[in-house]
Amino acid sequence: MKLLAAKRPVLNCLIIAFVLFFGLTGSENALAFSLQKAEKEFTGAGDQTSPKETPVKTVAGDSKPVPVYGHWKNFTTKDGLPSDKAYTVRIDGSRVLVGTHDGLAVYENGKWKTYTTKDGLPHNGIVSIDVSELTGDAWIGTLGGLSRWAGGKFENFTQLNSGMPNDLVYGVCCDGKDVWVATGGGAGHYDTNLKKWEIFTEKNAPMHEPWTYGISAGDGKIFIAAWGGGVIEYTKNTKKFRDYTDPDGEMEIDLLPNDGPVHDITTGTSWANGKLWVSSYFGLCNYDGSHWRGYFDTDSGLASNFINFIRAEGPVAFMCTDKGLSSSDGTNWVTYKKNDNNADGKAIVITNGVKKEIPLSPSISHNFIIGVDADKNFIWVATSSGVSRGELLK
Repeated sequence: MKLLAAKRPVLNCLIIAFVLFFGLTGSENALAFSLQKAEKEFTGAGDQTSPKETPVKTVAGDSKPVPVYGHWKNFTTKDGLPSDKAYTVRIDGSRVLVGTHDGLAVYENGKWKTYTTKDGLPHNGIVSIDVSELTGDAWIGTLGGLSRWAGGKFENFTQLNSGMPNDLVYGVCCDGKDVWVATGGGAGHYDTNLKKWEIFTEKNAPMHEPWTYGISAGDGKIFIAAWGGGVIEYTKNTKKFRDYTDPDGEMEIDLLPNDGPVHDITTGTSWANGKLWVSSYFGLCNYDGSHWRGYFDTDSGLASNFINFIRAEGPVAFMCTDKGLSSSDGTNWVTYKKNDNNADGKAIVITNGVKKEIPLSPSISHNFIIGVDADKNFIWVATSSGVSRGELLK
């Protein structure tokens, strides 16, 4: 029997996790303080080193390399952001939408423009964004409600005016005509045709408690990241739920590897290319419909077990951690880290069992990563000290 010990005591992780969560439920000052405290506790990266190759254990058979990004450009308030505290990012065609502590920042034609409550948003703290492929509308999750941005106008949804489950919208997912949200009071489903909400909590779904932190769609299903409840799967055509939890129930170790989710405290889900990826504060896992596979910072190229957010695009998943950005196809890895003492850093690339370090100058703006999105040629990263854009290296 193999025991995978947690890198840091579970108590420390839980303390920071609750700082992040409850920081979001408090005032803007409390949110900023919580992030600063988390950064001081966890953020760190080694000094830049010369390129080198080192044999490492291969997780599976040979596969195509994971894309590597470079030529990084960093954006802060000096460049037009309303705040350096960036929580989420979404690429929308030729423009990029960034949720910050002080409003929505839109990057288009090389310039930033900010939208706040003065322009109609329900709250300036924006923590989730998705764009409808059906209509092109942007759906914006804030600390004070959900907003649909269409035709230059904001239409706001709150508990009081619409029946939404909760005003703390940690995750939003557009799925055809439907919009799904993960909130502090359960998951919600909004039918844009019928203009009606459905609410899912521990009363009508297999949740440990109503706190949900991430949500995604794929394969005719909705995947909800539930605090203390693992992953909740909802099949749309049958309207049936099932839950996936860590079978061993251990809080500090993964007692039986690859038996299910690595932990019941999940922070995000993302489905792509026939695979569900699940992040937690205690490691990473994926599920192909038959088998689970877990990954930790001790046995893979993962930057840290403490994962704030996850997004999968095609065969590659991007993990936002407290110690850098990691990407993987489940076999190969790329991790981006910034140096502590300057703006440079490195990309740690593991391809078919061989490790190589590529110097980056500059690197990502900060190692505490909270949001990410990628398309064919670029990757955008939301950090606690600005937004970074990387170009695909050919």
